[in-house]
Amino acid sequence: MRSLTVAEAEQYYTGKDAAHGFGHVLRVYHLCQEIGQTEGADWCILRLAALLHDVENGLGGSVKREQHHLLSAEFAGALLVQHGWAAPDIEAVQHCIRTHRYRDAEESPLTVEAKVLFDADKLDSIGAIGVARAIAVSVERGLPFYEEPSEQFLCTGKLAKGERHSAYHEYCFKLCHVHERLFTDTARRMAQPRQATMQDFFEQLKREHLQDNRSP
Repeated sequence: MRSLTVAEAEQYYTGKDAAHGFGHVLRVYHLCQEIGQTEGADWCILRLAALLHDVENGLGGSVKREQHHLLSAEFAGALLVQHGWAAPDIEAVQHCIRTHRYRDAEESPLTVEAKVLFDADKLDSIGAIGVARAIAVSVERGLPFYEEPSEQFLCTGKLAKGERHSAYHEYCFKLCHVHERLFTDTARRMAQPRQATMQDFFEQLKREHLQDNRSP
């Protein structure tokens, strides 16, 4: 059974996605190390899941975010078969990858390793880095970093006619709730300062926007 080096994993990411490129993967990898050690995770399983959890998104560019966790798990499975991994270990890695998605996941993390990967991935979506990633996605998609959410969006998560999904929308809909979804005690402790930093930024962003756009 052969493992995968960090350098080998990097070749599977194109670097074109500002929010989900290999920089994100490395941050999740190191967060998994920190959380996994405290939570008693199997590092052999966890490190492979961390290195490959977004691989299909990095490879294709045309892969929809709604499918990336499933396609990445398939890619990881095929790769680990080539590396001589046993079927139970491959499934353990694939379970981690399949269950790391925040929105509309078909299954929930059941193992310690899957919970650690989920938490590490979500920690990278909040705090100062989370803010930077949210704004990067907005710029990449030609969307504003701030737009006042409609009442419909705040109540249902669905955009009103003509409404654009800004970085602030992402904060209201997802990012401000991420800390509530974490599984491990370690990640919940780590989330507290990140949550405060992110909340302060977006509240200040809203204040400045409202101030700068007052009627003359």
